[in-house]
Amino acid sequence: MKFCRIRTETGTIPAAIDAEGTARSLAGLMQDLSADSLAEGKLASVTEAGLAALPALNAPDYAPILSDIRRIFCIGLNYSDHAEEAGMAIPEQPILFMKVCPATGANDPVTVPKGSQKMDWEVELGVVIGKKTQHVSVEDALDHVAGYCVVNDLSERSYQIERGGQWVKGKSCDGFGPVGPWLVTADEVPDPQALDMFLDVNGERCQTGNTATMIFGVAEIISHLSEFITLMPGDIISTGTPPGVGMGMKPQRFLRPGDTMRLGIEGLGEQNQSVKAWSA
Repeated sequence: MKFCRIRTETGTIPAAIDAEGTARSLAGLMQDLSADSLAEGKLASVTEAGLAALPALNAPDYAPILSDIRRIFCIGLNYSDHAEEAGMAIPEQPILFMKVCPATGANDPVTVPKGSQKMDWEVELGVVIGKKTQHVSVEDALDHVAGYCVVNDLSERSYQIERGGQWVKGKSCDGFGPVGPWLVTADEVPDPQALDMFLDVNGERCQTGNTATMIFGVAEIISHLSEFITLMPGDIISTGTPPGVGMGMKPQRFLRPGDTMRLGIEGLGEQNQSVKAWSA
């Protein structure tokens, strides 16, 4: 199933996407989609057969996929060809950093941070944790996944690289956490290491990749993180990006007001974002 949250005139409501691609309101079945929905298995009660009778939501305005995304963990340099374009060594263990900005909707406009000159794009596979995860083996790690989503790991490269070495500063500007449009349940993604992905800027294809070329696969990432951190329902892990980011281009290319981004992952939907100038 594909779940989402949609903004309406009367508030944000939970929804699911039917076989024809129409969003159907779940407001009569649950109050919202949240970390508790994942932990308590509430999504399992929604079936494709029951969607046809539910109200259709036209031209949906997608909110973040959960009402309370608690933490966004990110894995850096997780595609060997991206590490090469960044001029960095292939890591021996997963590189972990955090996005500490609030998650945003898949199609929400993105603001260039005040003073930014190096705002960049990164299409990534997001993994949504569904249950408490501690010291899980690689073999059992995928059993802890509620579903998957698209993430744009937006970055300000000068903040990330030139301002003291902590990546979180360049990854957590306002609006730098687009997730969705959908939370696609794990049963619809039998192999997370076989998904095509892309990102266009102003209609030009910049990133083309497949999750098969990750250095550390989804199961290995979950197992590794769970050695150090107890993962909880509603946590999202953004698993790295393929080559084609602006920082790696010659000459380098960065986002400016008026630019547009279109990005997606096979079976997980697409995001469409416009870039706007900062204002007080």
